[in-house]
Amino acid sequence: MNYSYLFNTMKKKLYPVLSLLLTLFSTCQTESPSEQSETDQNNDKTAYINSFTGTAEHGHVYPGATVPFGAVQLSPDNGTQGWDWCAGYNWADSVIVGFSHTHLSGTGIGDLCDLLVMPTLEDIDFSVPVTDPKLQPFRSTFSHDKEEAEAGYYRVAMDNGISAELSASTRVGFHRYIFPEGVRPSFVLDLGHAINWDRPVETMAQLENDTLLTGYRHSAGWARDQRLFYAIALSAPVAFVKLADSTALATADSLRGRQVRAQITLDATAGTVLQLKVGISAASIAGAKAALTEIPHWNMEQVRASARDAWSAEMNKITVMGGDEQLKEVFYTALYRTCLAPVVFSDAQGDYKGPDGQVHRTEGYTRYDIFSLWDTFRAANPLYTITQPDKINDFIRSFLDHYEQHGLLPVWSLLGNETNTMTGYHAIPVIADAYAKGFRDYDADKVMEAMLASAMQDIRGTNHYREYGYIPYEKEGQSVTKTLEYAYDDWCIAQVARTMGKEELYRQFTERAGYYRNMFDAGTGFMRAKMTDGSWKKPFDPKFSDHNFEVAEYTEGNAWQHSWFVPHDPRGLIELHGGNERFVKKLDSLFTENSEITGENRSADISGLIGQYAHGNEPSHHIAYLYNGA
Repeated sequence: MNYSYLFNTMKKKLYPVLSLLLTLFSTCQTESPSEQSETDQNNDKTAYINSFTGTAEHGHVYPGATVPFGAVQLSPDNGTQGWDWCAGYNWADSVIVGFSHTHLSGTGIGDLCDLLVMPTLEDIDFSVPVTDPKLQPFRSTFSHDKEEAEAGYYRVAMDNGISAELSASTRVGFHRYIFPEGVRPSFVLDLGHAINWDRPVETMAQLENDTLLTGYRHSAGWARDQRLFYAIALSAPVAFVKLADSTALATADSLRGRQVRAQITLDATAGTVLQLKVGISAASIAGAKAALTEIPHWNMEQVRASARDAWSAEMNKITVMGGDEQLKEVFYTALYRTCLAPVVFSDAQGDYKGPDGQVHRTEGYTRYDIFSLWDTFRAANPLYTITQPDKINDFIRSFLDHYEQHGLLPVWSLLGNETNTMTGYHAIPVIADAYAKGFRDYDADKVMEAMLASAMQDIRGTNHYREYGYIPYEKEGQSVTKTLEYAYDDWCIAQVARTMGKEELYRQFTERAGYYRNMFDAGTGFMRAKMTDGSWKKPFDPKFSDHNFEVAEYTEGNAWQHSWFVPHDPRGLIELHGGNERFVKKLDSLFTENSEITGENRSADISGLIGQYAHGNEPSHHIAYLYNGA
């Protein structure tokens, strides 16, 4: 086995986190609170979390306030459109247009940023049309030297003279704004705020009484039918409300439109402080109002401390022994990010909006959503079986809810919507892993029924996969990646079937798990696209990448990165290469080959290159472990 080149190259060229991971194999341990020493319990590991890490360039993460797996992600939005603002915020920006309550973390597509609130000193003129979200009249510039964040808390002193503080509970965003002396506090509620793919469809605001504002925002984007209901409790009574269309909003009145905007000014009892508690629900205003009971007081320090305690409990699940402080920051920030999705989706009454467009109620469990399964089935979901054992059954129950309401297990579910983004039917390996580890507090027969439904569907190339034993290039985009990933998912079905004593299903899906062999070209040593007549697609360039998924052969990569995806049968892959020696030689060449990626429309996700190994994207992450099988 040739490990020397791999490890020496990692030490020299790859991100510092890899050095930490090598250390963690021997120095990292998981602990229950009862097992921790008093010193460990008093060690605040949240101090290692840097929520600004990844907010620059293509990181696509937000710095704002949330709790582990919280429904609310309260964070600043720059208002800028573009791929680097998928999470609403980018370190390169210097403008804040407001603070919204839902954000995605680490995705390659933008959405959410719902329910924007922005404190203001000015009397806003809503009659001036705004075509660029960054040019809202209530925007403010800011600088990073007046900005700070910790787990569950965010603060910025904006150049408009207002200081903003944010924290959160599971379903409530807590705001505190400090205004200059002599200024009556007011804020803008912008239900029309949208970034990138999102657009409002219908919005509503109503003043239920002088300290409670409620309504909803329905939108279409990556999530084609997203619904958010809100309840905003104010720390002081409303003095007056100014609406975009100059219509008065009196108590019990409501205003509906595609993008309702209002400026709400508090009466003199507010002094210089405006505080808001914003509850949310995907089902109803009643559910949003019920959420407000999560924070029954107006004490920001108490909310902040509770959020920090929740994060401390998460970080204390893993203790890193040794290692320098910088690497601990890398590790605990990464661990923090694993707890930002999926999120709690059932509201305070147990209700949620399903992918069928109907409101459903949970019974005895929590409904979760935002399952980015192509991104998480390889590592994050297996990690959850260690760090989140209390949530695993609810995750799978959430999958089954999705199946019953949509007809298939989730592929990439987003707040009551199926986006069908990325490849595979990767809820199946998540279920198989949990089932094998003894997490079975759900209907096992329903699980098998759901897995078979996904495996026997006639969309996403699965019909061609069954007919040919591979997906022909002419029939479906990303044909190589899809064939390889379906084969792995089918192997997972086979393992569950065998455990359940379903031998015929076990044999059927074990055969399908071998379809990966139909993609292997012994002449080149790569998995290649094949035509319907069984011939190889030509020309062939193993470095070629095309990000147009309609014609691409591989998903966010090329043949060098995708030819190793046979995690269920590494010995079979080794034999296809001609045995251990030839396999290791080929594997070594992955790291020594030059890093050129060809193609005019190559994927930007191919990053962190050592040779053709791309540590910056999921398809490469398992490859180094193949040395262990040779």
